[in-house]
Amino acid sequence: MLMTSAALAETVPLPKAAPKARGDIATSEAPPPMPPAPVAAAPRRNEPAPNPLIPDLRNLFGGNSSAPAQTFDANQRMLAGKVSSYLSSLQNVSGNFVQVGPDGSRTTGDLYLQKPGKIRFEYDAPSPIAIVADGTSVIVRDRKLATQDVYPLSQTPLRFLLSDRIDLLKDTNVVGISADDLYVSVTIEEKQPMVGTSRLMLMVGAKDNKLKQWTVTDPQGYDTTVAVYNLDTSKKLDPGMFKIDYTNYQGGSN
Repeated sequence: MLMTSAALAETVPLPKAAPKARGDIATSEAPPPMPPAPVAAAPRRNEPAPNPLIPDLRNLFGGNSSAPAQTFDANQRMLAGKVSSYLSSLQNVSGNFVQVGPDGSRTTGDLYLQKPGKIRFEYDAPSPIAIVADGTSVIVRDRKLATQDVYPLSQTPLRFLLSDRIDLLKDTNVVGISADDLYVSVTIEEKQPMVGTSRLMLMVGAKDNKLKQWTVTDPQGYDTTVAVYNLDTSKKLDPGMFKIDYTNYQGGSN
């Protein structure tokens, strides 16, 4: 796992370890809630929420870790190039998401993305969690406890989605490329010393070439899937919604 706080373990669309008890971060007397940061109007939920497809990345390669990129045939390389071009074209995005955690729990919310490097996840009530990346750091904020944890963006898989331009075959370690009637899937593997191996599967629609979902397996083998819908690329987002408040919240940096 790249991030191991209890807050991350409960409701974060990133690779994470097994869910932990909220008591890991709570104090004996919780501080009063902080007011939520202002955000843009929530995206309209015109499309019905999707039912995420839950692949098992732990067993995807039968225990044989990396398939070298040069073994991909021309069609697979074409597919990877198509996904790369699409991801590179995304600059301002707002929409909704459905997240399925390692324990099968299902949460929903709104997302906002602005390249390079910025994203915000606002979870629906009753969750007090918000996740913000400002181009350098990623924070996981608990408004109920008035705490937040800070992580380098460079150490999270969010950077693959938030890169201004990306060539998956050149810039990442792609270990799987596949397609069927519904999805084009590209799987990335990342190994970090003293942390372990994690995998990220990006899935775009085979017909509309739009991002549908991603699944992450952390080094402990726990999967988190996030499906996105109602994506709108026409609205220019306020940069202020990606500003991180480092002063009014308790919490640590990793």
